[in-house]
Amino acid sequence: MSDTLDTLENITYDELNEGDSATFTRTLTEDELVLFAAVSGDVNPVHLDSEFAAESMFKERIAHGMWSGSLISAALATVMPGPGTIYLEQSLAFKRPVKLDDTLTVTLTVLRKEPKNRVVLQCDVRNQNDSQVVTGEAKVIAPTEKISLQKPRLPKITIES
Repeated sequence: MSDTLDTLENITYDELNEGDSATFTRTLTEDELVLFAAVSGDVNPVHLDSEFAAESMFKERIAHGMWSGSLISAALATVMPGPGTIYLEQSLAFKRPVKLDDTLTVTLTVLRKEPKNRVVLQCDVRNQNDSQVVTGEAKVIAPTEKISLQKPRLPKITIES
């Protein structure tokens, strides 16, 4: 019997209701920040250079805004609606910076169901102090068939300077 933490199960269009919500939580580590820069190609020194960032309006290094956006994507893909979801649209408003070691919680709430299995969700991202860092709306095509599968194992990634 597999552990439920190792299983991904979706919520189908028919199972979703206005007001339903779900959460996804992740902490920004040094490695994640550097890997996001490497994968995205965004090497803005405000993310990577402590001396440069100290002179910025934030006074310290901050996360890429789209790292927070990627957590919304992960929540949609793995939690609600989950596997089989097709991402169509996203609006984002960045409200405050995300700093190293911040723990973000994405809360998705179903705003409305539309024809052709479309679902519009409110996206609210807050840090460990319950301060909103990102808000927006996503539109997805929700899956119509129930899926339950083993969460894939990701390879171990190391960083070399």
